[in-house]
Amino acid sequence: MESSLYQCILGVCLLLNLGGCCDISLSTCGGQAPGDVLIGVLNPCHAKVEALHKRIQPEAYNCTDFDLTPFTRTLAAAYTIEEINNSGFLPGVRLGYVICDTCSDATKAIHATENLLSINGSLPVQCDYIDYRPPVKVIIGSRYSEESIPVARLLGLHMVPQISCTASAPVLSDKLRFGSFLRMIPSDVHQTQALAKLMTRFSWDWIGVVSGDDDYGKAALQSFLLDADNAGVCVAFQEVLPHYLDHTHTNRRIQEVAGQIRSSKAQVVLLIVKGELVAELFQEMIRTNTTRTWIASDAWSISRQLASMEGINEVGDIFGFTFITGEIPGFKEYLLKLQPSPGAVNHYIQMYKELRFKCTPELLQYRECLKNNLTELCQMPDSIKYKSNRACHVPDPQKADDDFLVQNVDLTELYSEKVAVLTVAHALKQLLQCNETACPGEKNFQPWKLLEELKKVKFELDNRLIYFDESGNSVNGYDLIMWVKAGDKREFRVVGSYEVLKGIVEINEDKLQWMDNNNNTVPRSRCSELCGPGSRKDVSNISCCYNCTACEEGTYTDDWNQHDCEKCPNGTWSLKGWDHCEERTEKFQRWNEPYAIALVTAAVLGLLLLMAVLIIFLIHRKTPAVKIAGGKLCYVMIAGLSVSFASVVLFVGMPNDHLCRARQAMYGLGFTLCVSCILVRAFRTFLAFLFDLDRQHRLKKLYKPVAIVVISTGVQGLICVFWLIFDSPKVTYFLDGMDKWLQCTEGTSVGFGIMLSYIGLLAFICFLLAFKGRKVPQDFNETGNIIFGMLIYLFVWVCFIPIYVSREKLNERSVVQASAILASNYGIIFCHFVPKCYIALCRRKENVHEVFKKRLRKFTIDTSVNVFDITMRSGSPGGMSAAGSQSDNDSAFAEPQEPSVASVGAAANVFRHSERDATHLSLRKRRLRSHSF
Repeated sequence: MESSLYQCILGVCLLLNLGGCCDISLSTCGGQAPGDVLIGVLNPCHAKVEALHKRIQPEAYNCTDFDLTPFTRTLAAAYTIEEINNSGFLPGVRLGYVICDTCSDATKAIHATENLLSINGSLPVQCDYIDYRPPVKVIIGSRYSEESIPVARLLGLHMVPQISCTASAPVLSDKLRFGSFLRMIPSDVHQTQALAKLMTRFSWDWIGVVSGDDDYGKAALQSFLLDADNAGVCVAFQEVLPHYLDHTHTNRRIQEVAGQIRSSKAQVVLLIVKGELVAELFQEMIRTNTTRTWIASDAWSISRQLASMEGINEVGDIFGFTFITGEIPGFKEYLLKLQPSPGAVNHYIQMYKELRFKCTPELLQYRECLKNNLTELCQMPDSIKYKSNRACHVPDPQKADDDFLVQNVDLTELYSEKVAVLTVAHALKQLLQCNETACPGEKNFQPWKLLEELKKVKFELDNRLIYFDESGNSVNGYDLIMWVKAGDKREFRVVGSYEVLKGIVEINEDKLQWMDNNNNTVPRSRCSELCGPGSRKDVSNISCCYNCTACEEGTYTDDWNQHDCEKCPNGTWSLKGWDHCEERTEKFQRWNEPYAIALVTAAVLGLLLLMAVLIIFLIHRKTPAVKIAGGKLCYVMIAGLSVSFASVVLFVGMPNDHLCRARQAMYGLGFTLCVSCILVRAFRTFLAFLFDLDRQHRLKKLYKPVAIVVISTGVQGLICVFWLIFDSPKVTYFLDGMDKWLQCTEGTSVGFGIMLSYIGLLAFICFLLAFKGRKVPQDFNETGNIIFGMLIYLFVWVCFIPIYVSREKLNERSVVQASAILASNYGIIFCHFVPKCYIALCRRKENVHEVFKKRLRKFTIDTSVNVFDITMRSGSPGGMSAAGSQSDNDSAFAEPQEPSVASVGAAANVFRHSERDATHLSLRKRRLRSHSF
């Protein structure tokens, strides 16, 4: 049977002018069907070449490890070709095919390509190939970029069109080097962009990458690294695995890569390797109970073999992008009854059935048969069945069929093979000038003519527009696949897509089903935690490893993981660490605030106290206590203090320019009026007790109470007027966080300083004048009250200056000034008015003119007697002066009246003479003592 099959294949070879066909057992080009136009199909039906690393002679390749998915791809291409022939799409033209096995090796792929291009058993060498007419006009394949790149180089010499359904290396888009290469998928440039954006979508910025050492792996890795950097994704580690499966170091490298994955903090790993290497790596992960989130390249993103491997549910979540998928009508039924079409020979179908249905324990030991993953798949009612190591045996494998391929291969993945064949058919229809009945064009055309038509092809299929861009790539995007748990296996679920033209990854959140989270949350894989709104990333040497720093005041971030904080728009502000900006709140001393209540309460109490003093003084206006306190000047002082207290109220509430001016002017004029009255009293006492009578007489001319008060207050008025004109107080604001404090400013503070300095000068003069008369008995003068009152004022305002200057916030300065005003006012009240009120209310018997006269006479008589005695003993003539003064004093206080310079002077004159004579007596006594000794 096998010999007759061989003769049949050989006859086909001769019929197709494919001289030099290899023995079918070598599986070089084991599937062929005659036709007017031949299509070559390159696919790795075997996964590797045995002992390739030991090959030292150009002997035949021994291909091993039959690979179901590429084998089924060749069947899809052959099936589509047969469907086109049967449909009459190309009237009068029959398409044929030649299927060659690349054995997943680039050199073997070149060997197969040479077979397809050879004429009469040899590959012609010519100066140009314009008229070169090989039997195979177009080649579909190969699966891997590692094979497609050298094949494209060879085909580019002859300009034979090559259409790949899976080779996605970016370098193949270079039309200078690969002028005849086309593909039904986008370049890996888009796939790596999609991978990087997928990671960004799930906030994975710390990932590991494992790639192959072939051209595809290297190019995809470099493309991904560039896209990852642009997307803000960092690579924690990069590992490389040998592309050749029979490499001597493969197992060791698998162990090393697995160790690196386990030790890394990265929880997401991208695998840009073929499915066979992924299977070995997953076995190691399962053995060591290691779970990660895996990102698949297109090479294994929908691998049924991996999805059904034992323990696949233990490795973690798996994502991947796959190319356009779809249904091939009738193909499933074709696989269930797998037989070559009439007139065709397919050695790979024979090989598959031998391995599938004639699997003995001996063959199974050498891995030369297909393992039955499902124990009940082999269901042949007319066969003799036995099970050995989960495989079954039938007497005639070539007549046996089952659904093994349907169950173990994702048929939708083969859709691109159908599209590639239909694309060729559309190009041929244009090239052969086909109409509804015939295709009159030359059928033995030069391949480059077909290439020109392929570049212009554009047709619609299953609601998709099929065409090639300028780089020979398809512009169709990708489906995002998630491997979800289905019993002990995984099934593929489309959870999103990536559109090449838009460059956006779209994900259906409702379809996501995470493996390792009970609450179905996204796994985390980050070098650093996300910086929330209100903070920014303080990046270290690695862009993905950073510290989160709160945004400063006036800046914000309203999104996660921002590099910089944005400034707040005009009129808005933010505090440190805020994620938004707000309008500032206007602040001032509101009436309901505690300190404002305290200020107003103190001011009102002061006004009430002044009113009480006024009432008491009016009731007792004719008593000595009131007259000694100043008489009518007391009422002027009360008025000045009332204005000063009222100014404190203006420090509360929303300020405006007029209030700012009014409160300073009210305080300055009111308190100056009060101090001017105190100055009159101090000057009166100073003149009365001035020892030098000539000076007293001269200075007495200056004692004009009304003039002193008016002039002193008028000077302050001029100061305020000039201040308000040239450097007027006004409302300003300062910013304190989210508060906009409205406060009064005193301009440049020059006018404010002059006003306060003037009051201080008057107070200091009062203090000096009162200090001169401090020895006068308290029954006859007010020096003590004046001294203490002015000391309190000077102390308060001396302390006020450094406190006021040190306050940077204007609202605090206003509070300090208001407090100083209250302290000064209360100091005047308690030093000048309260003692007199006490005498008027509590010592009424002493607050009469008779008692006051009696004390004055007694003081005068006692002083005169003492002086007379001292004078007689010392021989001083001063006694007459003292005695003469007595009559003056008696006359001065003969009638109750307001104290005057004369009346006070009488008492002062007696006191002055007595003090002077007492001093003379003391000196005389000292001299007598010294002389006697």
